[in-house]
Amino acid sequence: MAKTHPRSPSPEPKTGGMKRLKVGHQSSTSNPATIDDPRACFAPDLFDPACVSRLASSYSTSEPFKHALVEKLFQDELLQQVKDECLSELHFTEKETDIYKVNQTGDLASLSYLTEQQVSLLPNLLKLRDALYSPKFREFLRTVTGCGPLSGTKQDMSVNTYRKGCHLLNHDDVIGTRRVSYILYMPLPHYQLWQKEWGGALELYPVREGADGLLEPEPVPTKSIPPVWNQFIFFEVQPGRSFHSVEEVVVGEGDDGRQRLSISGWFHAAQPGEDGYEDGFAQALPSSREQLASTSTEFHPYPETEAPPLPNSPLTEDHVSFLSEFLNPAYLQPRTIKALASRFAAESSLELYDFLSEPIAEKLDTGLRERDARDGLGKNRTTPIPSHTAGAGSGWRIKGPPHKWRYNVLEPPSPGGPSVAVSPRAAQSPQLLVRSLQDELFPAPAFRAWLAAVSSLLPLQYAVEARRFCPGLGYSLATSEAKEARLDAVLGLTPQVIDADAAKDKGKGKETEPAGWEAGEWGGWECYMAPNDEEDDPAVYRSSKKSAETGHSHAANGNGATNGTHENGDAHMHGSDDEEDDDATLLTSQPGFNRLLLVLRDEGVMRFVKYVSAAAEGSRWDVCGEYEVGMVEEDEDGDD
Repeated sequence: MAKTHPRSPSPEPKTGGMKRLKVGHQSSTSNPATIDDPRACFAPDLFDPACVSRLASSYSTSEPFKHALVEKLFQDELLQQVKDECLSELHFTEKETDIYKVNQTGDLASLSYLTEQQVSLLPNLLKLRDALYSPKFREFLRTVTGCGPLSGTKQDMSVNTYRKGCHLLNHDDVIGTRRVSYILYMPLPHYQLWQKEWGGALELYPVREGADGLLEPEPVPTKSIPPVWNQFIFFEVQPGRSFHSVEEVVVGEGDDGRQRLSISGWFHAAQPGEDGYEDGFAQALPSSREQLASTSTEFHPYPETEAPPLPNSPLTEDHVSFLSEFLNPAYLQPRTIKALASRFAAESSLELYDFLSEPIAEKLDTGLRERDARDGLGKNRTTPIPSHTAGAGSGWRIKGPPHKWRYNVLEPPSPGGPSVAVSPRAAQSPQLLVRSLQDELFPAPAFRAWLAAVSSLLPLQYAVEARRFCPGLGYSLATSEAKEARLDAVLGLTPQVIDADAAKDKGKGKETEPAGWEAGEWGGWECYMAPNDEEDDPAVYRSSKKSAETGHSHAANGNGATNGTHENGDAHMHGSDDEEDDDATLLTSQPGFNRLLLVLRDEGVMRFVKYVSAAAEGSRWDVCGEYEVGMVEEDEDGDD
C-alpha cells in the first residue's frame, strides 16, 4: 500500500531525516562563532553597503511581485560540502499531494536535537543553517525587503530534490507566521549548467482582482527563473500577491545524476521572547489554501415547464428517443437501469464503460487525438514542456485562477450565432460533439430523468463544463462543498495509449502491463477524499499509481468500491473488500475514454484532478456535470 501525505501550499517539512540514525537527546549543535560573525561563510562583498543597496533597489521595483536574486550566496567550497552531506547522510522521502510531488528531507530544525555522533556527520550543513539564521543575515534580509523583525529561534528549512515528474503548483506561501520565503539552489551535477528545457524553473505570477474582490493569480506566469548553482532567491510572503510555482522537471537523472536539489524554507516573524515580537501577528488576507475552502459552484435551474422526474418512473418514449442520439443503447434498457440503480443504492458510485454510442465515440477518439497533435500537445510534440497558452484558442480558453484550478474550457457560443441541427450526431465535428454533450445532453430533462432513475435522487439544478487538462499545465486542487451533497457525473473522453505490440499480446491472450494513464504515470486521476476534522490541511490521498495497479477505490461516501459495466451492459464491480486501504482516499478514477463516473459526494468530501504530467501523450478530456440533488419521499397515502 502506498503512503499518504499531508497537503500544504508548499511541501511542509517534518521532523527527522537522518539516514539510519535515530534522534537522541538535545545537544548544542550551533556554533557561536558562526552565529556571531557568519561573513566567512558567505560570498565576498555580500554585506557591502553598495551590494545591499543594489539588491534593495532591485527588490523594490521587481515584478510581478517583490523578490530578490543573489547570484552567489555562499562560499562555493562550503556549498559543495553541504551538497555532499545532504546526499550521503540525509534521507529523502517522496511526497505527493494534489499540489506537489517532491522528494524531501525532514525539517532541518530537528538538527538541534542530534547526538554528538550525528552532529559530526553534518558539520557543514549545520554551519550553513547557523549562517542563514544568524542575526547578521536576518538583518541583511530586513534591509533588502523592508520586512519586520525575523525570528532566529523558529527555523523552518528542508532539503528538496525534484527528480523527473516532480512539481509544485501555484500558491502564495501564506501560513502562520511565515514572513520571508527563500530557496537556495544546488542543482546536480554542480559543474554542469542546468538547461532551461529540463524544467524546474521558479515561476512568478501577476495578479488581478477576482469576482470576490480578492487578488488572484493570472493563469500565465510573467517571470521564470531556472535553477543555478549557489543562487539564492527570496521574497516577503505577501497575501494575495506572492503567487509562485515550480515547473515540472522533465529530465531523468541520467549518468551524471541530474536533479534539482535545493534548500528552501521560511524566516518567520519574531516569536515570543524575541525582540520585535508582535502579539497576534497574522496575515491580513486569506491564504490561497483558505480561498480553496470558499469556492462555490454556479448552478442553473431546470425549466419550470418540465415536470420533475420521479426516480421510480420509467423513461418516457421522448426521453429514450433523445438519449438514443447520444448513449449506448444498453444503458437505456429497463433491466440495465434497474441493475445500476440497485448497485448505486449500495455503493453510491458507478463507473460505466462504453457510455456513448459507438459512432460518437469513434468520432471523438480520432478527433481529440488530432486536436492534440495540431496544438502541439500530442505524442510527437517538439518540446517536452508546452507553452502556458497551449490549448487555448479555436474555441477554447484557459480557466483559472491557478491557485484553485487550471484547465481549458469551451468559449461560450456567440450570441445570435447560427445553430444548425446535425443528424446523426456523429456527423458533427469533434468540437461540436463535445459542445453538444456539454450544452444539450448533460442539462437535458431526459438526462435528468435517466440520472434520477439510476441514482434514486432528484437533480434540482445543474452545472456542466467540458474540460481539457493539457500536459504539463492542467489540474484542479482539492475543494469541497461543506453544506450539501452533490451528484457528480464525469464523462471521460481521454484517448488511451495505442501500443501495437501490447495489442498483439492481448490478442494472443497474454497479460499486458498497464501503461500511461492506466498506470497512473501521467496523473490526471479524479480523486475523492474524506473530510478531516483536524485544523491542519486535510487534503491527503493515496498514490494513484498503486490504485491503478490494484483497481481499488472506495465510494465517495465511504460505503465501498466503485462499479462498472461491461460492453454488454451488465453491471460489474471493481471489488477489493479483502484489501486494506487508506481511509482518507474514498475513490480514485484514472482518466478513461467513453467512461461515465457517477458519484454521490457527501458534504465535506474533497475532490480534485491531479496535475497532468508533461510526459502525457495528450490532454485529459472530460465533460463534468455537478448536480444539486434532493430525495423523493412517499407521503402517508403512498403518493410521491
